[in-house]
Amino acid sequence: MADRGNPFGEMDNPFQDPAVVEHRPGNQYATLDVYNPFDARGVPPPYHDQPTLQAPATLPTAPAQPAAPPVRKSSPTEPKNYGSYGSQETTAAATADLLRRQEELNRKAEELDRRERELQNAALGGSAGRQNNWPPLPSFCPVQPCFYQDIGVDIPQDFQKTVKIMYYVWLVSAGTLLLNFLACLAWFIADGSQGAGFGMSILWVILFTPCSFVCWYRPLYKAFRSDSSFNFLVFFFIFFVQDVLYVLEAIGIPGWGFSGWIAAFTAMNKSVAVGVLMIIVAIFLTGTAAIGIVMLKRVHSIYRRTGASFQKAQQEFAAGVFSHQAVRTAAANAAAGAAQNTFRPQ
Repeated sequence: MADRGNPFGEMDNPFQDPAVVEHRPGNQYATLDVYNPFDARGVPPPYHDQPTLQAPATLPTAPAQPAAPPVRKSSPTEPKNYGSYGSQETTAAATADLLRRQEELNRKAEELDRRERELQNAALGGSAGRQNNWPPLPSFCPVQPCFYQDIGVDIPQDFQKTVKIMYYVWLVSAGTLLLNFLACLAWFIADGSQGAGFGMSILWVILFTPCSFVCWYRPLYKAFRSDSSFNFLVFFFIFFVQDVLYVLEAIGIPGWGFSGWIAAFTAMNKSVAVGVLMIIVAIFLTGTAAIGIVMLKRVHSIYRRTGASFQKAQQEFAAGVFSHQAVRTAAANAAAGAAQNTFRPQ
């Protein structure tokens, strides 16, 4: 009878099973206790790691080639940001445009402040604040300036360029008339029969120089200074007549005192030097006439944009006439005389 302390008995020991005994470790099997992967001295590796094919020991080994250094990409000097480059450029352009507009507005504001201070000082100081400064004569001259002119103060900034150009046109026309006088003098010296033309050239230079300034330049200056329709109409009428005279001066009818083209080629028969001088004057006269036509059209376009009209000119003329003290006195006397004659018994 089996031992009661062993429930399996001697024959029932699982470790005595022939299948287990058959597979006990032996010399032909490698175990973890026997195999050392770091010690290759006579102990073979496990059977599952045995190589199927082993390279012969006599095969030559190729010399080891040095590894090629890795190619390093050159980094750009500044990072690329393809997504925001266009937006940054647009923002920079918009910022520059805003800064430019801000500077222009500041400049206009400063100009308006300066003009306002000038006008306030002139209003407070009366005639002492706006002393006449044109023509610019020296202090020792017995003749004093007759007009006050300051384009930067009196004229709005949008029209200052136009007024300056018209002032230069007047200066060029005055200088051309002086050259015309010298050319006519030279022609009179070369040909004694040209006395009438020489006399007329003296009249033109004496008459046209001051009259053109007073009759068309000053009305233009006042028109832009106070937006006066009446002064615009005065300028248009007188400057149109002046421009027609410029054209006649450029033509140069002999005996009229103008060194135009006809008179210049006529003087060539007497003296080549005098003819060349008169041709130069004819070029100046032609240029003055052309600039006069262009500026007349330009001022007229500005006149139409400002809202001026003939009706406003009539109202300004009536207001100006009746605001004059002498005219009001004369009108009152005339009304009083008419009333007396009406109620006087016959």
